[in-house]
Amino acid sequence: MKKIPKLGCGCEKPGQSSSDYRTSKIGTDKTNERDAEVSVLQCRLCQRIWIIYLVNSMLPQSEKWFRGIVAKKDLSSIIPENAVQHIENLEWYLYGGSYFESEGTFGEGKIIVDV
Repeated sequence: MKKIPKLGCGCEKPGQSSSDYRTSKIGTDKTNERDAEVSVLQCRLCQRIWIIYLVNSMLPQSEKWFRGIVAKKDLSSIIPENAVQHIENLEWYLYGGSYFESEGTFGEGKIIVDV
């Protein structure tokens, strides 16, 4: 996997507002009845493209999200069902939500999607 340089843009920091991005929904991952929403975000400042995987549940304290940078050339191959694999294969990504009791932090490797 190609090294993803950090540019120092606000999009690389956890806790950014949704208004900092242009958003396009890819679809819903129904794997294991997750109902995870998968969207593409583009930073309004640096124009980097991110994929976000949002798992909502009816259980309290169970929301999780994972966000990683996507190369333009890879964007067309990402579908809801392979979004987790794409994020896991990145050098680094951001994750957070009520499940983690965090607005966001850096991660790498395997992600915990199912509660």
